[in-house]
Amino acid sequence: MVPRLRAGLLLIATPCVLAACSSSAPSATEAGTLHGPYPVVRSVDGDTIRVDRDGEEIVIRFIGLDTPETVAADRPVECFGPEASARTAGLVEGGQVWLEYDEVSGLTDKYDRTLAFVWLDQQTMLNELLIREGFAEELTYTDGYAHQAEFRAAEEAARAAGSGLWSACAGVAQ
Repeated sequence: MVPRLRAGLLLIATPCVLAACSSSAPSATEAGTLHGPYPVVRSVDGDTIRVDRDGEEIVIRFIGLDTPETVAADRPVECFGPEASARTAGLVEGGQVWLEYDEVSGLTDKYDRTLAFVWLDQQTMLNELLIREGFAEELTYTDGYAHQAEFRAAEEAARAAGSGLWSACAGVAQ
């Protein structure tokens, strides 16, 4: 009788726990699903934005890329940093975005920023767009993240075409 009771309680409690967990902070098992849309509060720099997720302002760090620095307190503004920041701001400010999480990367980084692929609409991923246009380079923090192959191909194409930072910063030490 006790094992059945425990199983029954588990079945009753599990949906309640899952519902509480998914109210504002997604779980890592929701990778590949677009969440949102969420209003963009502001663009921080080329690879970081702030959004309003269900009434909570959170910082989003884009997965799989790095843009030149513009706001790091311990580093100077890097070549093509202002351009990358302006491009991101122009694409997201005053709008809304959808977020896709990645099981391999996890939900947050060491600075407690939410890690995500950021979508401008159902077809346009901002992360890949910035790499393809030469505003960012592919950067692997966690090998095997979703979209890694596409990001690497986008960087290769941007380099070959001399797009953005690949021509503007040629020979400039970062």
